[in-house]
Amino acid sequence: MAVGEGEQQPLHILFFPFIAHGHLIPVADMAALFAARGVRCTILTTPVNAAVIRSAVDRANDASRGTGSPEISITLFPFPDVGLPPGVESVPGISSKAEQEKIAEAFLRFREPFDRFLGEHHTDAVVVDSFFHWSSDAAADHGVPRLAFLGSSLFARACSDSMLRHNPVEASPDDPDAVVSLPDLPHRVELRRSQMMDPTEREGEWAFLQLVNAADQRSFGELFNSFREMEPDYVEHYHTKLGRRAWLLGPVALAAGKGMAERQDTDTDSGRLSPDEERCLRWLDGKAAGSVVYISFGTIARLLAAELTEIARALQLSGKNFLWIITREDTDASEWMPEGFADLMARGERGLIVRGWAPQELVLNHPAVGGFVTHCGWNSLLEAVSAGVPMVAWPRYTDQFYNEKLIVEMLKVGVGVGAREFASFIDHRSQVIAGEVIAEAIGRVMGAGEEGEAMRKKVKELREKARSAVKEGGSSYDDAGRLLDELMARRSSGTS
Repeated sequence: MAVGEGEQQPLHILFFPFIAHGHLIPVADMAALFAARGVRCTILTTPVNAAVIRSAVDRANDASRGTGSPEISITLFPFPDVGLPPGVESVPGISSKAEQEKIAEAFLRFREPFDRFLGEHHTDAVVVDSFFHWSSDAAADHGVPRLAFLGSSLFARACSDSMLRHNPVEASPDDPDAVVSLPDLPHRVELRRSQMMDPTEREGEWAFLQLVNAADQRSFGELFNSFREMEPDYVEHYHTKLGRRAWLLGPVALAAGKGMAERQDTDTDSGRLSPDEERCLRWLDGKAAGSVVYISFGTIARLLAAELTEIARALQLSGKNFLWIITREDTDASEWMPEGFADLMARGERGLIVRGWAPQELVLNHPAVGGFVTHCGWNSLLEAVSAGVPMVAWPRYTDQFYNEKLIVEMLKVGVGVGAREFASFIDHRSQVIAGEVIAEAIGRVMGAGEEGEAMRKKVKELREKARSAVKEGGSSYDDAGRLLDELMARRSSGTS
């Protein structure tokens, strides 16, 4: 839309996301919600990572056509040559410590295209992934306010801040089962030592997180894909106790018009779904309400063959219908499938396995889904809450053990399986949780008893609060408005 004489140019915000699905997708949704509020949005990324969000950006632009809202644009830069195989430009593509080191080297080289963009374009703010800690100084050099975004909950960031400030692991007994308390939080938060990062064993990672935390504290503020009603005590803690400026914009998928609205669209426009996605939804259509347990560990987690076996055993024992997404499988299925499971799958009535990608938001919003076995990645938890689906928590790494605490102990919308091992997808992993334990957790979440009923009631109440938060007059809608007003006032005052 052309700007007439005397009219103010729209704000221009640059988005610079981290190169993993769980960071890219919410950034695309955030750009969509800002564009709908009249902001010119540019996403800066590499070609392979642009492909992850291209369809979401195209959908947002199609939806806004004719409304006068600016289109979202994607600006590409080549992935640095750091010795990775061709086409490997993101975290899910790496498989060893050596490749992890190479991709970390690439992150540092991202500064050049970031600097070049800010030097060539007027931007009113940059939304940068917290992992690019160097961008705090780079943005300051250009006089552009940096808004940090990590894609986690406030609760998890507060726990991480406590961990980094006090290092409570250092004073705890050298016992993996030792209970470690995180100080200076609104609630008593305790984890097993084995569930936490040990700075003596991960010195490089610990130093990196210290840099990330310090850079975010120096920034103009931080953005969160969350909503006040979900973690109100930690909004207050972040603002008053920690003195950090934060705006809660989520759930950004709902704010961007995804979720239930998108599922309704697919009823008349199923052509936008891939054959595998269509197969998932059509299979669910044949199942009774609340009868299916959905199992997915995100795009990065790699499960041991023994873990796959125990999940399969759990699904046999649970007696529930199941939709199981396997994104990374390093072992032939014949080596991990327990006796009788192949026959169960051949009949196709009780279960469906999808290898690769599934339309998770659409799956969770399907009435047939009554429970979700999850690795506790924040996007997955927020999607489950937005759909009103209770969870079986199986955290593995990063902020996932904190997220488990939030949904199991504080919100009481899920149960855990007893995961105790903090290990990434390229670390050695030894804990294998028995199928009987997993099946029991599924039964607790989906059962007809008081515990299951209470969880389902609470998560449905949260779903309504999530949907209200992103509507006009809701907490997240208003937070977005306050942020944009502040950025516009900053521009008008000539602040740099």
